[in-house]
Amino acid sequence: MPWLDLPGRRLDYAWVDPPHAAAAAATSGRPVLVLLHEGLGSIAMWRDFPARLAEHTACRVLLWSRSGHGDSPPPPAPRTARYLHEEALEVTPAVLARLGVTRPLLVGHSDGASIALIHAGAFPGQVAGVVALAPHEFVEARTLEGIRRAGELHAGSDWSARLARYHRDPDALFRAWHDTWLSPAFRDWNIEACLSAIRCPVLAIQGEDDEYATMRQIERIAECAPDVELLRLAPCGHVPQRDQPEAVLAAIGRLVDRVVTGRAAPSPA
Repeated sequence: MPWLDLPGRRLDYAWVDPPHAAAAAATSGRPVLVLLHEGLGSIAMWRDFPARLAEHTACRVLLWSRSGHGDSPPPPAPRTARYLHEEALEVTPAVLARLGVTRPLLVGHSDGASIALIHAGAFPGQVAGVVALAPHEFVEARTLEGIRRAGELHAGSDWSARLARYHRDPDALFRAWHDTWLSPAFRDWNIEACLSAIRCPVLAIQGEDDEYATMRQIERIAECAPDVELLRLAPCGHVPQRDQPEAVLAAIGRLVDRVVTGRAAPSPA
C-alpha cells in the first residue's frame, strides 16, 4: 500500500480502478467514489466491495485506513467524543486535497457514514453525493447494547485474533471504539444539525436486522436533508454491502448515474 503523510498522521491508502480499459477511460467524467470505513474497519475489511463497486459504476474508488486502523499508525492524540467530526472536518479534507480529488461521491459505512454526512453538511458545494450505509446520527439504546455485546465477545472469544488479521494493534483499536461510544461524554453526540446543510443527493441504506441501529437513523436523514432516497433491506444486518451486495451495488449505480447526468430526484413511490 502507498502511504499518505499528513501533519501528525501517516495513512495507508489505495486506489481501485475499473477493470476494463474502456471503463477506466470513462472515469474522466464520473465522480471518484471515496470509501469511509466503519468503526472497526480498514482497507482490507472492505474485502472485494471496492473492486465490485469500481466495476459496477465505472468510477475510480479511493479508500484509506484511518489512524489506528489497518496499517495506519495510531492517531496523534487519544480519541475524544469529537473524533468523527475531526475525521470529517480535518482529516478527510486534507486527504482529498493532497490526492487532488474534487467533488467526490462519499460512500460511508457506520462510523464512516457519519463522517460522510458531517463532511457533506460542512462542505455542501464540494460533494457530489453521499451513500450512507447503516449510518449513525444520534446515540440509540440499541447501539449501546450492541457495543456492550461486542465487548463481551471481544473478552470471551477469538475476536481479537480475528481483528489482528486487519489491524496492527487490534486491542487498542477496539478499546478506543468501545470505550468512546460507551463514555458519558458521548451520550449526547448528535449530528442532526449537520443534515439540513447537505445539498447533494443522499442514499441512506439500513438493514432491518441491524444489531447496532434502528430504522429511525435513516428516517431522520430524510426528515432533515432535502434530497434523500431511503433503502430498507431484509434480511440484512449492520453490513449491507456484505449481506445484500447486489441491492447495494444497484442502488449506488443509480445514484452515480443520476449525479453524472444531472437528473432530478426520482418521485416517491
